[in-house]
Amino acid sequence: MEGKEMLTKLSVEGFIEEVASSSPAPGGGSVSALAGALGAALVAMVARLTEGKDTGGDDLQGVLGKAEQLRASLKESISEDTATFNRVMAAYRLPKQTEEERQRRSETIQDALLAAARLPLKVARDCLEVMRLCEWAVKHGKPNALSDVGVALQMARCGLVGALYNVAINIEGLRDPELREQLASERKALLSQADLIASNLEEAISSRFD
Repeated sequence: MEGKEMLTKLSVEGFIEEVASSSPAPGGGSVSALAGALGAALVAMVARLTEGKDTGGDDLQGVLGKAEQLRASLKESISEDTATFNRVMAAYRLPKQTEEERQRRSETIQDALLAAARLPLKVARDCLEVMRLCEWAVKHGKPNALSDVGVALQMARCGLVGALYNVAINIEGLRDPELREQLASERKALLSQADLIASNLEEAISSRFD
């Protein structure tokens, strides 16, 4: 497909077909960002459905504003992930005949891998924030939209876990041990926080349906 930056302009069917194609991008990273964006969109929907309910107007508007901000950020990351992947592939295709070329290629690969690790970390952070908004939605959202909150939670968690898979695979190629450890540590912390939020909210949601 020409113009990968236009991924978000595709129809749902078009995006699914593009992912299913023989091209390695868009792949799991873009799909993870999309999952997070859908989670944020559901939270925004629940906030709008809840307007007029006694939840504290300022709080509700703050949640809605944050959900929309996260939705926009994650939507942008759908195409950014494909761009960072293409940058890595381009770096590996650089010439390596001379010592100077090999040095330039090595540095370019390291820069590209770092960017390809940092972007999914950003996606994971955004997804974690969506999960935190779900905490508000479980407590204050319209009761008949609780199932939508549950789906938002699962989509955001799916996006986070998927993004962290991409972090893990890209930091493997980094040569700087301190940088690799720093990124791995943040990855572990994000997953731990997400697991705690998911566990608490899944229990709260299930108890309302039992």
